[in-house]
Amino acid sequence: MMKKFVHIFTGWFFLSHLVFAQGDIDEQSRIFYRNESSFGLILHTSGYGISYRYGQRINYFDKQLYEAGFHAFRHPKEVKINNPIWPNNRSFVFGKLNSLFWANIGYGFQREIYRKFDIGGIAIRYFFTGGPSVALYKPVYYQKLELIPPNDYVITTEKFNESFHQATDIFGRAGFFKGIDETRALPGIYVKGGVNFEYSRYDEVLHALEVGGMINAFAKKIPIMDNEKATRVVVALFVSYRFGKIFDPKAPKPERQRRREPALQEDLMY
Repeated sequence: MMKKFVHIFTGWFFLSHLVFAQGDIDEQSRIFYRNESSFGLILHTSGYGISYRYGQRINYFDKQLYEAGFHAFRHPKEVKINNPIWPNNRSFVFGKLNSLFWANIGYGFQREIYRKFDIGGIAIRYFFTGGPSVALYKPVYYQKLELIPPNDYVITTEKFNESFHQATDIFGRAGFFKGIDETRALPGIYVKGGVNFEYSRYDEVLHALEVGGMINAFAKKIPIMDNEKATRVVVALFVSYRFGKIFDPKAPKPERQRRREPALQEDLMY
């Protein structure tokens, strides 16, 4: 499935650039030591995240990668609903026990397999990273309706438990920070790999799309949804947009500044 996903995306992305962008000769002066600093916005099949990455050139084709990321987890059984009696109140996920997030830092490797030669072309690389991670999970609180006979109600704030029989028992979800002091941490590890398509028009500006897969494993199972298996391993496909800069760390600072300003100004025009 992963291979098919990457092949479809690669074909679509490569073809679209061949049609719309080939033929412009790139006459820019080139940066030799192509280190990079970039941020990423990530959507994956188990949630979403952000990341920072620093790439250090090893040789003409390869880079060492250092990265950090933060992700929010969404269980496949999560469905947001409203109490049908009070539909304008906060939506909630019936049966959710904990909200899960994780942070990671990692080290990896990137190899360029196709270098772009024209303005608007694509450089294609593959990469792998991995390292330690930490899971952060906090309990979810609900605003529950309690009947006071004969016809009155009082709203209490509780975690999900056996007294919640149906969605109409819940008035709405409590605020996110309710229960923040009950957050727990678990150590873990992660590995990630994928393909990077860098399509920047200018040599000092980085724009790229990435597709790939990642695995996160934690020290013990974390209960997310009532009546569902607890989560210990998260396996996901992802797509990411990366943006940042490419620079030569050995170039004098004034020279880097002179090169960067016109490139950034022209990039904003496109």
